[in-house]
Amino acid sequence: MDYVRLGGTGLKVSRICLGMMSYGDPNWREWVLDEEAAEPIVRRAADAGITFFDTADIYSVGVSEEVTGRLLGRIFPAREDYVLATKVYQRMGPGPNDGGLSRKHILASIDASLGRLGVDHVDLYQIHRWDAETPIEETMGALHDVVRSGKARYIGASSMYAWQFAKAQHVADRYGYTRFVSMQNHYNLVYREEEREMVPLCVDQGVGVIPWSPLARGFLAGNRTRDGQRHTVRAASDPFADELYTDADFDVVDQLTEMARGRGLPPAQVALAWLLHKPGVTAPILGATRLAHLDDAVAAVDVALSPDEMKLLEQPYQPHPVRGHA
Repeated sequence: MDYVRLGGTGLKVSRICLGMMSYGDPNWREWVLDEEAAEPIVRRAADAGITFFDTADIYSVGVSEEVTGRLLGRIFPAREDYVLATKVYQRMGPGPNDGGLSRKHILASIDASLGRLGVDHVDLYQIHRWDAETPIEETMGALHDVVRSGKARYIGASSMYAWQFAKAQHVADRYGYTRFVSMQNHYNLVYREEEREMVPLCVDQGVGVIPWSPLARGFLAGNRTRDGQRHTVRAASDPFADELYTDADFDVVDQLTEMARGRGLPPAQVALAWLLHKPGVTAPILGATRLAHLDDAVAAVDVALSPDEMKLLEQPYQPHPVRGHA
């Protein structure tokens, strides 16, 4: 496993981040694994050198954080041996202040997340989405206080428009607040709109890019076909993917599959390797429900793609509507 600094910080993370949304309560999503089923995968990740783990309060409505905390606590000898990230924004209850990025919700949520995780701090605390109803000055001030209190070491953001991210960073600079060090965005071979503004902004500002859905919810791994077949539980129960990806995206999958066959590699490895070669990308966030998923991701770190191969993979791409809040 390779380790790199997260953006312009001194924090070193593994080049693959294990996304913990897949572990928690199967009643939340039918493809989610319970703690017992998740443990072998998380242990394999740790054995392979993965030290970066990402979850969120909304995953399994808190259960993912509980499972994440217990598993990492059992697997790693010390808290300093891994990098732990979680997120805040999504609605966690019926009350008017149970969601969003108000000072009230952020300060309550960090305490609740730490309690579920069973730790006294997270390494990276991220806003899950942009909150149009809360002044960004209030949000950045509250996040700054979270860092100053020692409850988070760094802060990050996820899925917003580039102008919103730039505005947040400007507010931090203006008031002397903590800046975001990472952007967790939707970025993969069949959704490359982030290359227009967000990725160049992050590269220019030294912000680490940690893409979610690097395999397009399994689309790039072949979990669905052009004629409508669904080969996995998630593909059969994931209408959101039908909104994100179109028939034209199968041309990208075909190109990927052909190249992978020629290289003697699984398509998932080549798709992840492509992302790892892109400017600004620190660590794709992988969701793994099988050991093979994890093994492909770890192997992708060592897959070298030539500039011509990169261009060939990108050639069939068709632009998508920009989804700042996907």
